[in-house]
Formats: sequence, C-alpha cells, structure tokens
Amino acid sequence: MRVQHVGLALLIVVLWMLSFLAVKLGLRDMPPLALSTVRLLLTSLPWILILPRPSVSLYKVALYGILMFAMQLGLLAVAIHQGVPAGMAAVLLQVHVFVTAALAAVFLRERPSRWQILGSLISFSGLGLVAMHVGSAAGGFSVLSLLLMLLAASAWGTANIVSKHLGPVNLLALIAWGSLFAWPPLLLASLVLEGPELVVHSFRNLSGVGVSSMFYMAYFGTFLAYALWSKLLQLYPATQVAPFTLLVPVLTILSSAVVLDEPLLPWKLAAAALVLAGVLVATFGARITSYFRRSSASTG
Repeated sequence: MRVQHVGLALLIVVLWMLSFLAVKLGLRDMPPLALSTVRLLLTSLPWILILPRPSVSLYKVALYGILMFAMQLGLLAVAIHQGVPAGMAAVLLQVHVFVTAALAAVFLRERPSRWQILGSLISFSGLGLVAMHVGSAAGGFSVLSLLLMLLAASAWGTANIVSKHLGPVNLLALIAWGSLFAWPPLLLASLVLEGPELVVHSFRNLSGVGVSSMFYMAYFGTFLAYALWSKLLQLYPATQVAPFTLLVPVLTILSSAVVLDEPLLPWKLAAAALVLAGVLVATFGARITSYFRRSSASTG
C-alpha cells in the first residue's frame, strides 16, 4: 500500500476507535436505546435524500439495517450502559468473525477451514476467561451484559451473511437506507422500555459532550469512516486492508484507559489477547502458512 493510503487506513482505525468512546460519553446524557435512535436517525437523514436507494429489494435493505444497525448498535449501547467497558466491548464484537463463519457453513455450505476452527478455539478460550470474571469484584460485569455483547456480535455476523445476498451495492447508500429502517424499531423500544419521560428529560438536559458524541457517531464514526473504508477497498484487495481493523480494539482498550479511566486489569488484557489472536489465526493462518511454504520452497 502507498504511504498515504496506510495513513488513511490508520485514520479509519482512529475514527472507529473514537466511536466506542463516543458511545460511552453519550450514555452519560441519554439512555442507550434513545442514543442509538438518534445516532441512526442522523445517519439516515438527510443522506437518503441525496443517495439513491440500493438496487435491491427494500426487504433485504430493511433486514440488513435492522441486524447491522438496530440490533448490533442498540445492543452494544445497552451492554456498555450495563457496565461493559468500551475497550472490552470492542474486543467482544470481534466474535462476529466466527458467527459469520458458522452461519456460512450452515446456510451457504461453506466448509470452515482448520484455521477457522483453531482460531475459534483460541478466541473462545478468551471468552471463557471473561466468563470466569463475570460479576467479580475485579472489574467483571454481569452475565446479562456479556450476553448482550455476544448477541450484538451475532447480529453483526448475521448481517454479514445477508450482505452476501445483496451483491454489489453502493456502501454509503446501504448505510443510509439501512439506518432508515433501523431507527424506528429502536425508537419504539426506547419509548416502551426507557419511557417517554426519561427520553424527553434527556433531550432537555443534553450537554455539549452529549450532542458532540451523537453527531460524531453518525457523521464521523459511521459515514466518514465507511466512505474512506469503501475507497480503500476499491484500491486494494480486502485481505490487504482488513488487518487494520484489528487495531481498533487494541487502541480502544488503551484510549479508554486514558480517557475514561477504565482499569487495564491483567485478566482483561489476557482475554483481549486471546480473542484477537484467534481472529488473526482464523483470518490469516492459511495465508501465513502458504507464504512460509513458498519461501522454504524457493530457498530449497
């Protein structure tokens, strides 16, 4: 990759990392479902008036939007509100890689490779370490919040399978129109579960940080980041660009410790290392092995 494009990829990583911090900061002013509703409302408007509707059925766009945005982002916000640190949330979302592989094996008849199986075992050992500390005094969080994070990752993985059936579409248009179908059910859930009184009170008492967080999540963490990401995918193979996303949970853990005072407990670092190591093995194990085989063959 050219130097300027590497810099662009690192900028995207920073934008996505800051999104996790923005969720945490936004939750200081608003309940999670209401916050997610506003985020997706801003993501859909006014862009649906500018970007043409993706050239697929509205049903598929709606399904993608509900899974990728309403469920993933809504559950993520609720889990963070329930006590999951922003850094650990970024790590746990990486489980979507294995959910995608499992669903592809069931519905698309894609046989998982040995590297995907090995990677899943490594990552799930990290999840086991997290489960061991659920509810503990040493920085653990509740079983419910852990399940919410795993459901968020599962929604992301399921959305990936749906996207395989969409074919080539304008990514930004898909984000805008998918968000249009995502925020109404979140609004309804917010009014029922959080109550109109709390929602109205939150809006009346929004701080500058809260407003900035909502606009950042919608326009920078979602639209700008995905626009730049789609540009890189046009210029380079996905296998060359994808490794940069693994920097997101690493930087989120470090930045949340500085900005949000989230403790860097040894068990959290070990769990994060196991989850990310598993993702690396599952994603790049075959290519790394092939590279070393070619190298040894050429030197032999």
